[in-house]
Amino acid sequence: MAGETRRFTRALSRPGTAAELRHSVSEAVRTSVLLAKPKDIEPIDYENVLLQKKAQIISDPLRDMLLFPNEDFQIKILKRHGRTLCSTVPENARREAQSLLVTECIKTYNSDWHLIHYRYEDYSGDFRKLPNKSPRPEKLPVHVFEVDEDVDKDEDTASLGSQKGGITKQGWLHKGNMNSAISVTMRSFKRRFFHLTQLGDGSYILNFYKDEKISKEPKGSIFLDSCMGVVQNNKIRRYAFELKMQDKSSYLLAADSDLEMEEWIGSLNKILQSTFEAAMQEKRNGDSLEISDDELQMGKTEHVTSWESMHYELTKSTREIEAKKNEGRLKLFMLDADSQKLDFSSIEPDVKPFEEKFGMRFLVKCNDLFFNLQSCVAENEEGPTTNVEPFFVTLALFDIKDNRKISADFHVDLNHPSVRYMLSNSTATMNGCEGLASAQKSINGIPESLLQYPKQGIFSVSCPHQDIFLVARVEKVLQGGITQCAEPYMKSSDSAKVAQKVLKNAKQMCSRLGQYRMPFAWAARPIFKDTQGTLDKNARFSTLYRQDSNKLSNEDLLKLLLDFRKPEKMSKLPVILGNLDITIDNVTPDFPSCVNSSYIPVKHFENSSKVLVTHEVEEFFPCIAKLSQPFTIYNNHLYVYPKHLKYDSQKSFAKARNIAVCLEFRDSDEEDAQPLRCIYGRPGGAVFTKWAFSVVLHHHHNPEFYDEVKVELPTQLHEKHHLLFTFYHVSCDNTSKGTTKKKESIESQVGYAWLPILKDGRVVTNDNQISVSANLPVGYLSYLELGMGKHTGPEIKWVDGAKHIFKVATHLVSTVYTQDQHLNNFFQYCQKCDSGAQASGSELVKFLKSLHAMEGHVMINFLPTILNQLFRVLARASHEEVAINVTRVLVHIVSQCHEGLEQYLRSYIKFVFKTEPWNSSKCKTVHEELTKSMTVLLKTTADFLTCNKLLKYSWFFLEALIKSMAQHLIETSKLKLFRNQRFPASYQHTVETLVNLIMPHITQKYKDKPEEARNANHSLAVFIKRCFSLMDRGFVFKQINNYIKWFSPGNPKTLFELKFEFLRVICNHEHFIPLNLPMPFGKGRVQRYQDLQLDFTLSDDFCKNHFLVGLLVREVGSALQEYRDVRQMAISVLKSLMIKHTFDDRYTAKSQQARIATLYLPLFGLLLDNVQRINVKDSSPFPINQSTNGRKEDTLLGFQTGTTTTTPQRSGNSLDNSIHRDVFGVISGTASPHGSSTPSINAVRHADSRGSLISTDSGTSLPERSAEKSNSLDKNHGCVGSCVMRCDKLEQLEIRSLLMCFLHVLKSMSDDALITYWNKAATPEMMDFFTILEVCLHQFRYMGKRYIARNQEGLGPMSITHEKRAQTLPVSRNRAGMMHARLQQLSSLDNSYTFNHSYGHSDADVIHQSLLEANIATEVCLTVQDIMSLFTHVFKGQLLAEHGHNALMKKVFDVHLCFVRINQSETALKSVFAALRNLVYKFPSMFFEGRADMCAAMCYEILKSCNSKLSTIRGDASTLLYFLMRNNFEWTRRRSFVRTHLQVIIAVSQLIADVIGIGGTRFQQSLAIINNCANSDRAVKCTGFPSEVKDLTKRIRTVLMATAQMKEHENDPEMLVDLQYSLAKSYASTPELRKTWLDSMAKIHVKNGDLSEAAMCYVHVAALVAEYLRRKGIFKQGCSAFKVITPNIDEEAAMMEDGGMQDVHYNEDVLMELLEQCADGLWKAERYELITNVYKLIIPVYEERQEFEKLAHLYETLHQAYKKIAEVTHTGKRLLGTYFRVGFFG
Repeated sequence: MAGETRRFTRALSRPGTAAELRHSVSEAVRTSVLLAKPKDIEPIDYENVLLQKKAQIISDPLRDMLLFPNEDFQIKILKRHGRTLCSTVPENARREAQSLLVTECIKTYNSDWHLIHYRYEDYSGDFRKLPNKSPRPEKLPVHVFEVDEDVDKDEDTASLGSQKGGITKQGWLHKGNMNSAISVTMRSFKRRFFHLTQLGDGSYILNFYKDEKISKEPKGSIFLDSCMGVVQNNKIRRYAFELKMQDKSSYLLAADSDLEMEEWIGSLNKILQSTFEAAMQEKRNGDSLEISDDELQMGKTEHVTSWESMHYELTKSTREIEAKKNEGRLKLFMLDADSQKLDFSSIEPDVKPFEEKFGMRFLVKCNDLFFNLQSCVAENEEGPTTNVEPFFVTLALFDIKDNRKISADFHVDLNHPSVRYMLSNSTATMNGCEGLASAQKSINGIPESLLQYPKQGIFSVSCPHQDIFLVARVEKVLQGGITQCAEPYMKSSDSAKVAQKVLKNAKQMCSRLGQYRMPFAWAARPIFKDTQGTLDKNARFSTLYRQDSNKLSNEDLLKLLLDFRKPEKMSKLPVILGNLDITIDNVTPDFPSCVNSSYIPVKHFENSSKVLVTHEVEEFFPCIAKLSQPFTIYNNHLYVYPKHLKYDSQKSFAKARNIAVCLEFRDSDEEDAQPLRCIYGRPGGAVFTKWAFSVVLHHHHNPEFYDEVKVELPTQLHEKHHLLFTFYHVSCDNTSKGTTKKKESIESQVGYAWLPILKDGRVVTNDNQISVSANLPVGYLSYLELGMGKHTGPEIKWVDGAKHIFKVATHLVSTVYTQDQHLNNFFQYCQKCDSGAQASGSELVKFLKSLHAMEGHVMINFLPTILNQLFRVLARASHEEVAINVTRVLVHIVSQCHEGLEQYLRSYIKFVFKTEPWNSSKCKTVHEELTKSMTVLLKTTADFLTCNKLLKYSWFFLEALIKSMAQHLIETSKLKLFRNQRFPASYQHTVETLVNLIMPHITQKYKDKPEEARNANHSLAVFIKRCFSLMDRGFVFKQINNYIKWFSPGNPKTLFELKFEFLRVICNHEHFIPLNLPMPFGKGRVQRYQDLQLDFTLSDDFCKNHFLVGLLVREVGSALQEYRDVRQMAISVLKSLMIKHTFDDRYTAKSQQARIATLYLPLFGLLLDNVQRINVKDSSPFPINQSTNGRKEDTLLGFQTGTTTTTPQRSGNSLDNSIHRDVFGVISGTASPHGSSTPSINAVRHADSRGSLISTDSGTSLPERSAEKSNSLDKNHGCVGSCVMRCDKLEQLEIRSLLMCFLHVLKSMSDDALITYWNKAATPEMMDFFTILEVCLHQFRYMGKRYIARNQEGLGPMSITHEKRAQTLPVSRNRAGMMHARLQQLSSLDNSYTFNHSYGHSDADVIHQSLLEANIATEVCLTVQDIMSLFTHVFKGQLLAEHGHNALMKKVFDVHLCFVRINQSETALKSVFAALRNLVYKFPSMFFEGRADMCAAMCYEILKSCNSKLSTIRGDASTLLYFLMRNNFEWTRRRSFVRTHLQVIIAVSQLIADVIGIGGTRFQQSLAIINNCANSDRAVKCTGFPSEVKDLTKRIRTVLMATAQMKEHENDPEMLVDLQYSLAKSYASTPELRKTWLDSMAKIHVKNGDLSEAAMCYVHVAALVAEYLRRKGIFKQGCSAFKVITPNIDEEAAMMEDGGMQDVHYNEDVLMELLEQCADGLWKAERYELITNVYKLIIPVYEERQEFEKLAHLYETLHQAYKKIAEVTHTGKRLLGTYFRVGFFG
């Protein structure tokens, strides 16, 4: 085998291929054989049902849950709030605008937001998005669990012993070793510290310890109530004395001195004396025990009343517990791991209206410009020392990476007022406002004076990086050449004289040439430290460099900046001595007193005379779509840059050297035309001026300019608007002669140039080369060169032969004009059509097609306006071709915007999109036209690119449809109509076609185009979900059905993901509950809700009437037959939905939650169908690998046809254990596949183990023999899909989620509904129902803080390696292999994946996680308990059948025991004990008649609790045990309580055998409580009951002393078994006790892998029962029949006829079970020959009973056994051990 395996692995191409192969095989098997498509169920006609059942709905008290609310949605208009105080659109702009584009843009910036408001939209998302949701309570209650108590916690035994103030004594003694095999010698004495104390019930105990720390658990105890006497015994040792016990054993103790010995003997004798007297007193009281029947009758009334009063007391405390139990109960889902986790995956981005967005904004604060040349400028030389002439600073940002200027200029005047005064004469002229002293005094409500001297500017940068510089250019009044003027500022010598000289010159020039500027210096500084936009606040401006007249342009400046960080290059530049103090800082969003670039005040503006106004400086955005944003404000600026004039060749003018350019903006070329006041002025002058001057270069024929002139363009431009440039020669000659010259001679005109603003309807931008004329005739704009020396228009004298000698650039920053030709043309054509021109479809199509070539950034900038126009064209489209092309353009625009700009589209749809008022004659609706053209595009396979884009961005179009539909309904007042009359049938048909066209794209493209498929799927879900609010809901149901039909079982995982994502979205509809109509659908008259025929399975009617929930549960049901990932997806959708209902504040009332629960009742059927798959009660036996790959479990390793098929030799309720045990046994080699129970299914947990499909003979080869489980609930499998069920176990997370849903439904549903279910269900179903409840308790059990902490640490890769090892192990049946599997299983348990792995490993996480787990466990326990108490109350009669010994009662009892077997909190246990008391009181016959197994189990569990570390639990358990004894006593008509007495002794023996550590002080305290109860119970004072109880505690203590050694040897299996063997021998006369110890020995042997020894124990147990039955005359052969198997069997013949036989209830069935157990044990031990002898005893019984199936199974096993014997005889492959018993004699 090994060789083959290796060959197989070698042949694989790469590691891991084996798993893939198995996966593909399983896929093939699953799809071809097993899965049938579920049949289609047509949904109800929702609207008609509402009409038909109107009366029923209106009379329903919960009608709000059945009807949609009125006015579910409405149009909401939000006021547009901009940043500015007033609208950015000029007042008269709307009137002036004539072009369609400008008009539409203005409309866009002025209109308010239109949105559709769904009143309950907050409820339409995931449960995490619910409003007012409080899934986490303020503080979870803290529960105390025994498992969290410290193991080694020192308990003060003295306090536990609750002393009564009797005799106490302590001291050191020597204790003799009293082992019977070895005689006591001097050496065998051990020194121990003894402590004599009185227990709570008055009896005495002598504890001994290793040292004086008596707060610890003692090493052992001697109970003095079993002591007969104390005598001195000096034979072995001096000062020794002996305690003689009742069972003839004795304890030898020795003191250190005679005195001490006397004291001890005295104390002990005193105690014995008092005990003896008390016993005599009791005997006298108990003489009345033998009561005659007459006396019994007389006294009956008295003791009955007192017994009932005791029960009343207990019932009263039970009622209090019940009341407390219901206080502070938590919703289960509140504690669920998923509801605790924060999950942002499904959260949609928050959509906000369009708003102005800025890049990184920072504040530039201009403080001072200081030069070394300083003086006082005042005439009288009084005043501060300042710069000696005025300077002007211009700031702008330059990006050397992009090689461009990225901001507008910011002009600052930092001159001292006294220096400014030097210019007072020339300012008016300079600013183009002569004769306008009374010009407007305020701009947009701000006094002009506040805007005149700006000091602070806010700059914005979209893409910050280190290569952005703030550049300052310094200018001064024109004087001459730059070098000459800068020279005085570059010297550091005696400056006073120089300053005076410069000052004198400056004053002359200021008065003469004050309006002209010359370049002087420049400086720069970096702005950012990094690309995140961190400001470099420490950087300072560089030194001031002198300007070079040949390197003035921006291009030259950018070159200089490239070398800025290279000191060697910069050091060569001439430096001017001075300092520019400008700081930068961060800006808060609500920075006060700001104006934007159009001087409109921004909010938080303080309009006072002292306020310092901060100017926002315009950013020049790059033409990149990603950095663009939709325009939201009106802005219409043109920046003009005179660049260069080439005048060296001109002959027109004699002098043209110091050239100044004067710029004007004119709207006419008529004679009296005036320039417009629309140019932004410089500091100190008017805010808006008529002209602007450039800088002047001294003696330059070809001057370069760097000036930027900002022009506010008129709203509507026309052909006459133009820029007029006038060139002046400025005379700088300042000689004495000059003063006599007239003023005119300062400047003389040397040419004109003009630039029309519009060209082909667009604003002229970028560089323009234009000619210069010497004259300016009227009508100069009409001049047109015709060629051949001809022209039209006036005569113009051109300079330099009309060469293009003047270079000027313009830059448009406008939100109403576009540079894009295609967009312009489209709007112009639309305007033509609107004005009544005959619109040609083909023409329009041509313009629409050209829009595809529109630039990306333009598309984004004008996005709302473009989309509005396109939708308008769509609604008015007269040809289908136009509509389709509009849709194509829309698809193109939407796809372009998705490159990270999707939020703009979302904002558009939500806030801007608005359909035009509907006019049936003129235009159609957007939704009708858009739906039609979408269907055409989806059909057109040729244009697959558009089709794919449409799918990918389908959300946009479907949202537009929804909004259009909603607006249409409201505007046409159709909301009042019935749903089926709201939209024409043609539209519904188109919608249906659309859904049916999208579906094949989704189901076929999911592999090649995953994103397209996923997006289309999600958008379709959202669309259909919204349609529920607008359209006929029955029609919408049909669309969901159409969708689901495209999927089938066995689809690839991606398709399942799509389907469940769709269902998740749909089911999150805010009115999901009304859509499912949670109301009765009975025939005939309206029924009461209580009489409702509830559906607990997915019947066709249920799926039809409650369509969505039926569909979801159906899909979950069929998904459970798929592999893990699909199952988890499905369960997650269902659970999230149920969590949502729980937290929904509209359904908080209990009645509402109960009504919702009725929708989920089919979950019962679903879970019962899968009961075997969720029946996992232990923490995973192998680690559950969560992460490695999704295919771990895809391979199916066993199937079950029909539902559950079992071999009928076992009762149904044992099936679950047997499946689990057998299956895992087969894997690990610990179980035989032909054991006592062979179910027809073998579900193997791990897909990657050796076999691919394992089947067993009894199931698959003989299907006709399988007994199908009857199903009374009329299951209709057609609904769920295939009736072929998988039977591999589900994973723990899946099980927990399903059970959480199940418990939630149970907890929420009304008692009536639950009782209805129980009445309907057949017994097997009831059994499964209770099995599920047991699984709930196991799955949600609390494992303790240590486990959680260990588990979280162990979530690493360890578990994966274990798993891999487990999968590759060959199956082995030998002992070594079995031990190996067992060890591996144990080592991997720590790593099993149990809790929510999203938590970290910190202590706080562990505490939080354990708090959650503790609360879940408690809540689950209380919930299950409520259900059990209801069941036992309602079905008491059924449960009492056969005196309570029926299968159902056993199952109910098992669930009750399950409560105690699992770690429970103190809170939960209080009510558990109350429930158990109730059980004992209601069903005494079950405990005290017939077979004693229930009583035995009860005693075992109660005694275990009596040893609890928590005192409250011990107290409750002791009371319960007393209650059981007392009930038994009453049941036997006050004769005795033999049954409980015997079972308690057996239970104590079992507990000792299981080495639970019973017998310590805690247990003693519990025994004392029981004794005290008996002593203080007045009703039984005069009976023998108290003394019997005392006798029982005495016997228990005797057993404890006899078995004290076991605890010492718990880690030595051989010694432990030996001790147990001798105990079993000592109980030869009492069959029940002997059986207990034999069973215990078998357990230890199995645990250690000693299978032959275990088998022998089983044989002895069977022989014991056979002997008992022989003596009773029930069975022919006794123990002698087993002699052939073992000669030791004679030990079983020692059974005593009298006392030992009391209350033993063995019968033939018990014997048959035990014999099968023997056969199973012998098979595992490979003792095949002996199986025959066992079966010889069974076969006659089965033959007599005619149980042929069981016989067939027996013979089959025998057949296998004989084959095995032949095989091992032939091969010799069997090693059987030989044993020798060694004894010591001496």
